[in-house]
Amino acid sequence: MSARIEGAVRSPADVYDDQFVPALFRHWGPVVCDAANITAGQRVLDVACGTGALTVAVAERVSPGGAALGLDSNPEMLAVAQRKHPDIEWHRGCAESLPFADAEFDAVVSQFGLMFFDDRVAALREMQRVLRPGGRLVVAVCNALERSPAYASLAVLLERLFGKTVADAFRAPFVLGDAAALRALCVAADITDATIVQCNGIVRFASIDLLVSTERACVWTLGGQLDATQFELLRDEAQDALLPFVDAGGMVSFAMPALLITAAKR
Repeated sequence: MSARIEGAVRSPADVYDDQFVPALFRHWGPVVCDAANITAGQRVLDVACGTGALTVAVAERVSPGGAALGLDSNPEMLAVAQRKHPDIEWHRGCAESLPFADAEFDAVVSQFGLMFFDDRVAALREMQRVLRPGGRLVVAVCNALERSPAYASLAVLLERLFGKTVADAFRAPFVLGDAAALRALCVAADITDATIVQCNGIVRFASIDLLVSTERACVWTLGGQLDATQFELLRDEAQDALLPFVDAGGMVSFAMPALLITAAKR
């Protein structure tokens, strides 16, 4: 699916970068970098980098003398990242089979990708494999849906309007929002010393309409489930469902905490 804006057809990756990144993801870069203790001169890999929000934050931290590499399986995402940040090294590949040698990186980071991997244990094991001894692994995932009240309300609305299958597609990013489940994944990947902490974040959209239109651009969840007529119905119904999260100026703002896995390689 592509979006037509002011006469130009734009890819979902472009819309994702313009709308999802500033609303949800960009502010997590410094948080993840702090947790990974990223400093100048290090070589750092960002797994499931998307259009590069975290990779750019890493690049700022490792300069001078270091290197930030971004890896993603989606060529459209990488095309946006390459166009906007040609000075960063971008790689196409999957998290379950990283195209790098053992012990190649001082830190490996990943934000909001683990829940979409085909084999989460294999991906964690691979991220640990490419770390140098003493290197740090930091992986961020969305906390449970109920801890993000506006998105929880939207999930209820979606189930009422379109049924459980559509609502579950929207819930997919939140499926790992459980510290015990994350610890079990880490143990299965032979990461036995991982710590898991909650970090608070805020989602901000200029309007309810912008929030809904952004979800339409996400072909990996709702954009792959609803047609134009259904999105118009969702837009209308969301005006009431999300009203408690709108301020006097029309801005939508609500909590979306994350869980961070951190581990040091021995």
